[in-house]
Amino acid sequence: MIKAKEKAKGFASLTTITNCFGHKRNAYYKYKNRADKRSKLEQQIIGIIKKRRKSLPREGVRKLVRSLDDEFTKANLKVGRDTLFNLLRKHNMLTLRKKYSSRTTNSLHRFHKYKNIIKDVEVTRPNQVWASDITYIRTIKGFCYLALITDMYSRKIVGYDLSDSLELNGCVRALHKALYQSKNIDGLIHHSDRGIQYCSNVYTQILKRNKIDISMTEENHCYENALAERVNGILKDEFYLDQTFTNIAHAKRATKNAINLYNEIRLHLSLDFKTPNYVHQNAA
Repeated sequence: MIKAKEKAKGFASLTTITNCFGHKRNAYYKYKNRADKRSKLEQQIIGIIKKRRKSLPREGVRKLVRSLDDEFTKANLKVGRDTLFNLLRKHNMLTLRKKYSSRTTNSLHRFHKYKNIIKDVEVTRPNQVWASDITYIRTIKGFCYLALITDMYSRKIVGYDLSDSLELNGCVRALHKALYQSKNIDGLIHHSDRGIQYCSNVYTQILKRNKIDISMTEENHCYENALAERVNGILKDEFYLDQTFTNIAHAKRATKNAINLYNEIRLHLSLDFKTPNYVHQNAA
């Protein structure tokens, strides 16, 4: 009677279905148990990744493998780069890089332009070379501009300022911040593009008073100041500074948080998966 009802409704037993594929009933349960276990492990891994990405939302696969190694070990999980990549792809969690283009350099001015003196310099310590640059941040009312100074050895952002103008003052404030927090700047070289802000008498006189040598890009400035360009991209790609902010106050809060995370938490491949703060403070 029951079989007749099942047949009328179009149902088939599990045994019938597995027999159709040449398998036994227990093979299905073994497969289901493995699938359930795999799904549970995946969700556990995704949960750990989401927790990490609350602070570093666009951290890439190679860095996730390193930064989460302790977490995976504590959870008794063995997760390699390929496994993590496939899992992130499956859940649409891979990060994508964007390209940015905005002109913030005006080199058509009357001020003296300095030569590039770091071409053949081997950077071996913090506060040997600082790379400076300006990038734009969007707000609803228009652009504001982020002046950055990055230590070339440790990749640490040592000074910054966000203002609603491309005028000189933002760069000067960033420079003063960098000088204020730096203990030893003997033999320091300041490297930048040939923008009017960096060539101005006000800016160069500050450098000269502090006995800082001046270096500037000459031809392909994006390649001659590659570190500064790279840092700009990281802040936008990985810390959401590419979004449009409500106002400059909102942008300043986001910028401060992004730079703190960049300096203190983000691992750098070029620093053997260490943070800029760690390298800056612990250089031999």
